[in-house]
Amino acid sequence: MSISIGMITVDTTDAVRLGNWWADVLGGRIVAENDGWFVIVSLGEGSPALVFQKVDDPTPGKNRIHLDLQTADMKAEVAKLTAAGATLVEERSMGDGLVWTTLADPDGNEFCVATH
Repeated sequence: MSISIGMITVDTTDAVRLGNWWADVLGGRIVAENDGWFVIVSLGEGSPALVFQKVDDPTPGKNRIHLDLQTADMKAEVAKLTAAGATLVEERSMGDGLVWTTLADPDGNEFCVATH
């Protein structure tokens, strides 16, 4: 038996808005909107889908799961993401040279950007 990730689901009060934002910044496309309550973003063959599920009251506080994005040019991607509406949370590093930036999407969900 094997198991794999099919979808990564995020609760939000506006699934269409947040789904479109993530589709735009990751170069994905909306493949289903389901009357605005369950929006599916395809990131291409072999990648799990991102899903945005409308809820009346999202879980408060820091999200317990987040996306780690990788890029060859972290500074440029962070600039693009903040220009698109992401918020800078903190630039971070570890002693072994690992550097990453934590951002938040328009709903406040944190995610990280690092070089690969």
